[in-house]
Amino acid sequence: MWKKVIWSTAVSLLFFAALFLTGCREEQPEIRESGAYQVYYLDSSGTKLVSDQYQTDTEDTDLLVEKLMTQLRQVPQEQDIQSALPERLEYRGFRREEMVVYLYFDDSYNSIKAEREILCRAALAKTLTQIPGVSYINISAGEQPLLDGKGQPVGMIAGSDFIDSISDVNAYEKTELTLYFTDENGKLLYPETREVVHNVNTSMAQLVVEELIKGPESFSLCPTVPPETKLLNVVVNGTTCYVNFDSTFLAGSGSLAVEDYIPIYSIVNSLAEVAGINKVQFSVNGSADIRFRDAISLDTQFERNLDYIGGE
Repeated sequence: MWKKVIWSTAVSLLFFAALFLTGCREEQPEIRESGAYQVYYLDSSGTKLVSDQYQTDTEDTDLLVEKLMTQLRQVPQEQDIQSALPERLEYRGFRREEMVVYLYFDDSYNSIKAEREILCRAALAKTLTQIPGVSYINISAGEQPLLDGKGQPVGMIAGSDFIDSISDVNAYEKTELTLYFTDENGKLLYPETREVVHNVNTSMAQLVVEELIKGPESFSLCPTVPPETKLLNVVVNGTTCYVNFDSTFLAGSGSLAVEDYIPIYSIVNSLAEVAGINKVQFSVNGSADIRFRDAISLDTQFERNLDYIGGE
């Protein structure tokens, strides 16, 4: 009996150590030749990303952004490729705040066909996030944040959101999710069904948690997770999903007064809708030895609880 307990404890410690070390993707920079950057274009058919190496001695971050944006809009000679940015698109500049580069385009960005826009977005993100210290881009069109098909801000975009062989046919699919949010009383959870177009390289568990962080689309429902929460890592091992947040998660649902278990079971019950997930283990910055709101120990595995789900 004691051998089983010791072995189980050792496995758990090793898992959370690995989770902590690998949680922040920006801390694992890709090893590449100094001064070499891959600039992403479209192939001749305009349906797939291809890259061409660009070499520069520039180390200044802002100057690197300018140079790579210039390369993105200029197609290398004698190559059967094209720019991912439409010729009519007007680029108006950028600003940088810490690890985020904010890109500004004119209104014509909103007129780009959906399949081409995804490729354009991917080319920008995969090219610019190679710059040391740049982890995300954020796109504005006509002085307004870029919106998705549901009218929601796209927000931060990482190069790792896209697989290298991205194409408009194979890289994205539409999925229907059932997510659980609360109402203004904060005592029960209510389902919201939404269709999400997502990268096929994103796990369903990660997709569910990211959509929960975005909050409800219905005006009658309220968020259960602070929108500033950062999802550091999601791992599914067998039927158990391990979710690793930053410390913002401990704020519960922000300013809304909700029952202590509502944020927890909002996530657990939503993940339980994904086939194969029966239990959820939470951690914050890689540690499960934490009490949520000083009331709930996260050092346990939570299972779906229908008692917190309200009626229609």
